[in-house]
Amino acid sequence: MPVKVVDASAIGALVFAEPDAEEVMNALSDTILIAPSLIHYELASICLKKIRKHPSKTNELIAAFKMAGRLGIDTVAIKHLEVIDLAKRSQLTTYDACYLWLAQKTGASLVTLDKRLRKVNGSRLKAESSKRSED
Repeated sequence: MPVKVVDASAIGALVFAEPDAEEVMNALSDTILIAPSLIHYELASICLKKIRKHPSKTNELIAAFKMAGRLGIDTVAIKHLEVIDLAKRSQLTTYDACYLWLAQKTGASLVTLDKRLRKVNGSRLKAESSKRSED
């Protein structure tokens, strides 16, 4: 089974039934999911923002957040000094750079709905593909 790095934007869309949930579900089927432990903090933050916006839906939002914990995402330790360097070079936040770093270190695909992170990840992949073609 392939391994994929998943970020909070993708898992958030899935567990909170956002419009891109189906796209994420298709991308994650039959895979092993990994992420930095940061994902749990980011999902909690997403949940809290939704609760503040829709207080009447607190119970169902909490239930959705709990579901994220049952998705079997393996968390992986991050080398923060390397992440800082990657964030600086890519002009990403350190949060987003954690996911990119993990994808680069493991060779796994990155599943994200974050446009900026997709762009940086895509340009990296294209550069690597071009380099391999030259070898």
